[in-house]
Amino acid sequence: MAERKPLITPWDREDLNRALQTLQSGGIILYPTDTVWGLGCDATNAAAVQRIFHIKQRSDSNGLVVLADGPAMLEKHVKEVPELAWDLMDLSDKPITIVYDNAMGLAHRVTAANGTVGIRLTRDPFCAKLIQLLKKPLVSTSANMSGRPTPNNFQEIEDIIKTAVDYVMEFRQSDTQKAFPSSIIRLRPNGEVTVIRP
Repeated sequence: MAERKPLITPWDREDLNRALQTLQSGGIILYPTDTVWGLGCDATNAAAVQRIFHIKQRSDSNGLVVLADGPAMLEKHVKEVPELAWDLMDLSDKPITIVYDNAMGLAHRVTAANGTVGIRLTRDPFCAKLIQLLKKPLVSTSANMSGRPTPNNFQEIEDIIKTAVDYVMEFRQSDTQKAFPSSIIRLRPNGEVTVIRP
């Protein structure tokens, strides 16, 4: 019987493990997402979430975007996922963040003042793997100070952000392609749709 070859992944396993250990211990990571580089933490860890707001010097009235690895995780943290949400995700040709009512089981400051939360089902294999290993949703907020431009790639991230986190991922640091934020759609239980960011 032939020896099975190890699974080859586009990221370094040690890099992934260090990021995971940081998240599991309540730390903050700087990592590449399916859109722009982000600040990330366990979305159920209130202390870690508070640190992200402190790092970004941002008001907590709007909450944070959260990444999930699939439908089961989404349904665990949203009381009711409208049927239209699945259609929007299937039809979108770019990453789409949907803002839902009645968030559940997330750190208080992840949700906005009105109880809504923006969640994106990531299609990025790296992000999905990290979330699967963490077994919890992952905060994904752009790696910039509040009010500053969103960095297009790792090279544009300010040093004040890089030095404020607990771990900076090595994966995709050399990628100089311009990244774009996701679309953001507000979806109400009655089917009303509002485009927040195209």
